[in-house]
Amino acid sequence: METDTIDIIKSSGEKVKFSIEKLRTSLRRIGADEQTVNQTINRVRDELYQGISTKEIYNRAFALLKKKDSHLASKYKLKKAIYELGPTGFPFERFISAILEYSGYKTEVGTILQGLCVTHEIDIIANKNNESTVVECKFHNEEGLNCNVKIPLYINSRYNDVRANWDANSKNKTELTNGWVVTNTRFTEDAIKYGNCVNLYLLSWDYPKNEGLKDRIDRLGLYPITVSTLLTNREKQFLLSRDVVLCRELIGDAFYLDHLGISEIRKEKIMKEISMLCNN
Repeated sequence: METDTIDIIKSSGEKVKFSIEKLRTSLRRIGADEQTVNQTINRVRDELYQGISTKEIYNRAFALLKKKDSHLASKYKLKKAIYELGPTGFPFERFISAILEYSGYKTEVGTILQGLCVTHEIDIIANKNNESTVVECKFHNEEGLNCNVKIPLYINSRYNDVRANWDANSKNKTELTNGWVVTNTRFTEDAIKYGNCVNLYLLSWDYPKNEGLKDRIDRLGLYPITVSTLLTNREKQFLLSRDVVLCRELIGDAFYLDHLGISEIRKEKIMKEISMLCNN
């Protein structure tokens, strides 16, 4: 059976043709060598069938990578790892705040701001070069749920209300110049069109092109703690409950791993995996 005739089912329920090139690109993106790329593709291709889900394809590729190299498997599961930050959106807000911090911003999470009409709880305020940005996060803890135009419409109205009061308040030492909407899934075409029209910055898993979440995380080595293939779910939840959201936060400080009672052998493996992820 030719692979380009295989229909696969996306998490949204949409049916598309299987693409070897997409799989090849995703494997190369995580730094897999050509031998690993070809071995993984050949195994996945051999196990394809009509109507296979993207989740099943992912699971098979992930299992093969995990046997080969845990840090490659960790990078491959990045998208899934962000869903695992849930079920509440707060760890995602902390995660986005950390990405902004490493990009040169100073941030505050969960701030109440007075608008011209009403008060607003703002997910993140980011400051850089005497300019302030209001960042609202839309977190989904399951795949297939995209952000439609209602989200930027709502957030833009909140931003305008906050900005109207900000501009009128002489105590503010920075200029409020931007509103952002950040999601771990995708925006619909209408959402993107509206965002561009009103000058609202949209950031999603793969938008803007080459500047989406996945690109920023890979470039900065800012992986969430949930990507680890060596930590258990209980251990990850403990770390998240202590506001340890980034793998990078464990480098050079094994205090929390010691607190969890992790053996020296396991700790060494975990720290090696994290070091390879963050310094790759």
